[in-house]
Amino acid sequence: MGSFSIWHWLIVLVIVLLLFGKGKISDVMGDMAKGVKSFKKGLADEDEPVAKPSIDSKPSDVVSSNTDEKTRAS
Repeated sequence: MGSFSIWHWLIVLVIVLLLFGKGKISDVMGDMAKGVKSFKKGLADEDEPVAKPSIDSKPSDVVSSNTDEKTRAS
C-alpha cells in the first residue's frame, strides 16, 4: 500500500509528458547538466594556486630613468 506499482509510475510519466512535452524535458535536463558542469569547473578553478606577479625593474631604476628623461627634455 505504501509503494507505487509500475502502472502508477507509467501513468505519472504519461501525464508529465503530456504537460511538458518531450522537448521541454530534454531542454531542462540539458540546462541542468550545463549548470552542474559549470559548478564543477568553478570549484576546480578555485583549487589552482594563484601566481604572484613578478616585478622586473627595481624602484631605483624607474626613478633614475625618469630623471634622465627630465634632463634630456631641458
